[in-house]
Amino acid sequence: MGDGPPSLWEWFGRNWDTGRADSIRNLLTDHITMSVVPIVLALVVALPLGLACARWRWLYQPTSGLMNVVYALPSLPVFMLMISVTGLSQTTVIVPLAFYGAAVLIPAVVDGLDAVPDHVRQSAVAMGFTPLRRLLAVELPLAAPVVLAGLRVVAVSSISLVSVGALIGQGGLGGLFTRAYQNPFMPPVIVGIALIIALALIADALLVLAQRLLTPWVRARKGTS
Repeated sequence: MGDGPPSLWEWFGRNWDTGRADSIRNLLTDHITMSVVPIVLALVVALPLGLACARWRWLYQPTSGLMNVVYALPSLPVFMLMISVTGLSQTTVIVPLAFYGAAVLIPAVVDGLDAVPDHVRQSAVAMGFTPLRRLLAVELPLAAPVVLAGLRVVAVSSISLVSVGALIGQGGLGGLFTRAYQNPFMPPVIVGIALIIALALIADALLVLAQRLLTPWVRARKGTS
């Protein structure tokens, strides 16, 4: 009985924290890092570019076209090209994912700002709001639901795409898939898929919570309708 393959939970317990770089705990930590950093970078890049595109409409089409080209690039070849610049490091995965995220978020920022009613802007101007105050206190909060919807897409896609980096040795939980491929054994695959799905669900839930906290008037409006 003891000579048979370990069960899923036995394998998980043995490999959770082995003290090695490829333990489940370390792979999970790496996966979270390589997922969260691109999301933050994408938001930092997309907000000013989206604001610029919303203000100067002639800039939107070329920016959107370029970002669509970037988004269409398959991740694995991009990772391989990045190796010559950043080497076999987490940066090789983080930078392309940040650009993929920005490609989704820039249109979300523009669409969110376009959704702000003109009469709301005019009311802010009539109240003496400066352009910066109007942007921070009126336009961005009203655009938040659309931007956060785009951010939810970015979060889920980033968490999923990180695993592709395992093919160049930097894929977080994707390392469990390559391990199972090299030595056919199902528990690593099941654990990897389960943890990636769990991360995606947690990230999405946190962003939904952030949206509710940042846009309380949306809940109030639904409650009165």
